Amino acid sequence: MNAIQSTPQAEIAAPPGAYPLTVEEVTHYTDTLFAFRTDRPQAFRFRSGEFVMIGLMVDGKPLYRAYSVASPAWDEALEFFSIKVPNGPLTEHLQKIQPGDTVLMRKKPTGTLVNDALLPGKRLYMFSTGTGIAPFASLIRDPETYEKFEEIILTQTCRTVAELHYGQELVAAVKADEMLNELFDTSRLTFYATATREPYERTGRITDLIRSGQLFADLGVSPLDPATDRAMICGSMEMLKETKELLESFDLVEGANNAPADFVIERAFVG
Repeated sequence: MNAIQSTPQAEIAAPPGAYPLTVEEVTHYTDTLFAFRTDRPQAFRFRSGEFVMIGLMVDGKPLYRAYSVASPAWDEALEFFSIKVPNGPLTEHLQKIQPGDTVLMRKKPTGTLVNDALLPGKRLYMFSTGTGIAPFASLIRDPETYEKFEEIILTQTCRTVAELHYGQELVAAVKADEMLNELFDTSRLTFYATATREPYERTGRITDLIRSGQLFADLGVSPLDPATDRAMICGSMEMLKETKELLESFDLVEGANNAPADFVIERAFVG
């Protein structure tokens, strides 16, 4: 991946309740997707899979949107994966950041896509579409995930093959990382990617592949079973609703931080 380099710009003062983050690296994957890494405040703590409010000063006022932290809780830097929305109030500006620039982050992380919200199980499915892969980018690099589950299956569905590159590079890097391989067996992680608008080795919406049984046939596993399987879902409103209904048809029960169960959904990015 090629990081964009630029002359550092002056730091801005962070509003009350926010950290100023210095951008260290920016990678543009397509004309609609990019990722960036920043420094991490020493006092900032979060659980892998949580999200924060990221923002910029726009017209003299802070403007924030919810972003999952894509880096794991142990990382010394923070990573985020973002869409570029034409004329989007925040992303119109955020997509132009370069190393040395300052972005804002509110200090309180939260979210339901955390290991604590699930009961222990054998197999963990992470169902994502588009940038919904971000919280799972954090979780697949966290040793706790592998302590709690024997198998990790990360799925991502995108329109085009190019939109899958972030996930492909991420999983390849995890499997090649010597430090991570010392902490857990990365062969227990499977990446199941599908495209919906271009030819690819696997095509179709993940919900259709669950419904038809093709997902389980491709993976060589039994259909979803509440005795063994757990799931996390992050994507569009339609995808969340349809996947939730499918999981419930297999008798999986939705959980939360205060009531762990079989699957959880992140609704912060919908609506």
